Amino acid sequence: MSTHNPASIAGVIFSISSSVLFGVLYYYSTLLAPLNGIQIYGWRILLTIPCLTLFLIATRQAKDVTAIWKRLKHEPWLWLALPVSSFLVGVQLWLFLWAPVNGYALDVSLGYFLLPLTLVLTGRLVFKERITTLQKIVCAIAGVGVVNELLFAPQVSWPAFMVALGYPFYFALRRILKTSNLGGMWFDLLLSAPVAAWFIVETSKALPDGTFTATLLWLILGLGILSATSLGLMVLANHRLPLGLFGLLAYVEPALLVVVALLLGERIENMQWITYGCVWTAILLLIVDGVRSMRGEAVTGSRRKL
Repeated sequence: MSTHNPASIAGVIFSISSSVLFGVLYYYSTLLAPLNGIQIYGWRILLTIPCLTLFLIATRQAKDVTAIWKRLKHEPWLWLALPVSSFLVGVQLWLFLWAPVNGYALDVSLGYFLLPLTLVLTGRLVFKERITTLQKIVCAIAGVGVVNELLFAPQVSWPAFMVALGYPFYFALRRILKTSNLGGMWFDLLLSAPVAAWFIVETSKALPDGTFTATLLWLILGLGILSATSLGLMVLANHRLPLGLFGLLAYVEPALLVVVALLLGERIENMQWITYGCVWTAILLLIVDGVRSMRGEAVTGSRRKL
């Protein structure tokens, strides 16, 4: 008799599929020429909202949107806090699509490798979460890589630091606001819609006539479908997997982003190999720590059943 949990197996499939689609999306933006990063960001936001709305209805998660709307009536300060949350994730969504078009794909992938480490530090500093000895070692090794990037790399990888430092602020804020669900993401995208529409209208004026061919319009539609599907699969995986396993599988995405960056012709500079070596070593140790933690939880759970 198989001991595998069907829900967990489905969760693994959803997680890997989500990471693959995010990798495809990373490369996909280069197919949308002559649109620039700002225009691509605008179309992504406007097209993801209706697709995400359908996903919320289909998965019966629309109640999360309703709950936040009710809170807005009784907690006026949310009217100020939610736009900040929307701005923080909007910058990240823009950067994700801007980077591969402008030669910074490798830098952003480095940021996603650093992100789990900065999240560990955020959990410790902001939420007083326990940090293991191995996690302290991991952060120290990653710190060596960061120092190398700042002091010896040919140029400072500002997109990497924008991802690695910006997302923890965003996740911490959503946790404090208690909007860490798909409904919270829906509100973030909705509040970004006016800016996204303005980007499209204003920047499209500079495009030559005949830019929006049938092929480009289909590609733009595909952008929205890809974005919403990858996001939806990620949420489905999150609901079906233990948090530790979900976090470990998240490393598939930055690995694919590196592959996309190399396919686009970018190269890791000689001095940056020290940075990447430190970060990848830290990630490997973090995976070992995560696997060990999950095994411990599994043993504890088995004992409780007995």
